[in-house]
Amino acid sequence: MINTDYQDGVMTVYLSGEIDQHTSKSIRQEIDSRTEALRPNLLCLDFSKVRFMDSSGIGLIMGRFRQMSLIGGRLKITNLPENIDRIVKLSGVQTLGVLK
Repeated sequence: MINTDYQDGVMTVYLSGEIDQHTSKSIRQEIDSRTEALRPNLLCLDFSKVRFMDSSGIGLIMGRFRQMSLIGGRLKITNLPENIDRIVKLSGVQTLGVLK
């Protein structure tokens, strides 16, 4: 479901498949445990291989934004497919400055 890479204070999470209410909890738990262990300066969520996302994905993004803020880091989301980009923009997440 996810792969991660950590280099020079940047943790990149490569998401794939579907992000919905059934998958978001396990994705969140995995990202949170790795973030707590590594404490990166920047968490980058790469959506290039995500085929579907519902509002649970917005919650996932918002929660990681909060988590990174609490540890003094930043969040960036990248490579949004067109259908997911529309959802993200409708949600207002871009106002947080997380889009790259």
